[in-house]
Amino acid sequence: MKIGVTSDTHDRGLPKQMLDDFQDVDLIIHAGDACSLDAINELKNIAEVIAVFGNMDDMQVREGYREKLIIKKEGASIGIFHGRGSAKKVLDFVVEEFKDEKVDVVVFGHSHCAIKEVIDGILYFNPGSPNDKFCAPYCAYGILEVKDGKVDAKIIKVK
Repeated sequence: MKIGVTSDTHDRGLPKQMLDDFQDVDLIIHAGDACSLDAINELKNIAEVIAVFGNMDDMQVREGYREKLIIKKEGASIGIFHGRGSAKKVLDFVVEEFKDEKVDVVVFGHSHCAIKEVIDGILYFNPGSPNDKFCAPYCAYGILEVKDGKVDAKIIKVK
């Protein structure tokens, strides 16, 4: 199973490169701060979307989505959470949030900076923001490949 992963799109428009890369995914995860339903609805035209809300999302997003999810795909347990707190501490916060959960990977956002790090056997994956040229050193999104309980994650820089 191939999963497109994005976060922190902030109503700024989705890059064509990401939309093109997502054309052959089975599922899209949006890890919060879409800000409105516009980006989520645009992604739904490509594939099924599973999303959580973040701190900047409007009431429609908050009413339609949860703050935290755990899903099972192809034998892997995937946690999804936006994150909170300072950008430099978001990974610590997310690790704490999932400390009592049995997950293989945690997808999160909030910092706008891409992260791919294994801590205590769990992959923590932040795809970054595909369209933030201010807070992050580069724009990015991600792809997860899930098969037989194994997860491979790739961060893709927007050119």
